[in-house]
Amino acid sequence: MTDTANFLKELISAPGLSGYESAVRPLVEKVWRPLTDELSVSKLGSLHGFQRGTGPEPRQSILVAAHMDAIGLMVSAIVDGFLRLTSIGGIDARILPGQMVTVHGRHDLPGMVVATPARLLPSNIQTGVVPLEYFLVDVGLLPEEVTDLVRVGDLVSFAQAPIELAGETIVGHTLDDRAAIAALTHCLELLRTRAHVWDVWAVATVQEEVSLGGAYTSAFQLHPSLAIALDVTFASSPGSPGHLTVPLGKGLSLVWGPNMHPFLYNTIKELAERLDIPFNFEPAPSHTGTDTFAMQVTAEGIPNMVIGIPLRYMHSPVEMVVLKDITRAGRLLAEFIAQLDENFMQKLTWDD
Repeated sequence: MTDTANFLKELISAPGLSGYESAVRPLVEKVWRPLTDELSVSKLGSLHGFQRGTGPEPRQSILVAAHMDAIGLMVSAIVDGFLRLTSIGGIDARILPGQMVTVHGRHDLPGMVVATPARLLPSNIQTGVVPLEYFLVDVGLLPEEVTDLVRVGDLVSFAQAPIELAGETIVGHTLDDRAAIAALTHCLELLRTRAHVWDVWAVATVQEEVSLGGAYTSAFQLHPSLAIALDVTFASSPGSPGHLTVPLGKGLSLVWGPNMHPFLYNTIKELAERLDIPFNFEPAPSHTGTDTFAMQVTAEGIPNMVIGIPLRYMHSPVEMVVLKDITRAGRLLAEFIAQLDENFMQKLTWDD
């Protein structure tokens, strides 16, 4: 069995920003190779891991997607040796001042995000949240050295090292959605030890944070009978509204809304109850913002479901997740896949 904590720390130590996932894909590929019958890479860069089912051909298939891309920054201009920034994915500017980063120039450079002094800012933002355009990265070099090593368009990733805290929690950047990659890996390990009738596609998707492009294209290419998106969800934190978050460490979230197929939702909910896997009900009355939307509307439509792993401080360099929620998600997925039979799709009707 893969050591989930160490594997996760390795994953979140790699950059792999949206659209530039080549730094993280080999790490996933190395662990998935002995767990799959085939590995391939899509034309957009998503990793496809295939486990062959035992049922008669043509077999039904299920696709489980977890995105491996991450939010980050990009150099938008170079001014007197300082780097101006634009965002890749959703960046909360409040967390940027003082953050250590890595600038991926001609070679990697350590840097620090600094802000224009408040008294030099426009009066209307001197006391509020400083917009991203007023932040800079200082790499500690002379201007001519910076222009030799850095170009506009170079990537900037968070450099916070992963930390294990009490309560089997891990803190670091990029746990959205590398925690789900770890959960999907645990699922593959469990399925390797038992027969399953259906074919299984484990997909580490790209570009979820910017376009859902990996989910659209992989779902179209692989054309599964069912799909499940494994992602993180907002865990409760100080001051967070209870009706918009779920508790940390007290189970998964099962998402309910128009992106979710009602029969699939109810089947997984009942399975979690039988297995005594704790879960929370999470309403999503519109677009979930996850890969499940892309997969749901691909081709003639693919029945979908979202399983969420609670995560505190999302889209920050200090995201927090509980390891047991990762293994819970992997086990629930594996148990669901193992009980899929040849007649499951005949029972699948939309009844809201």
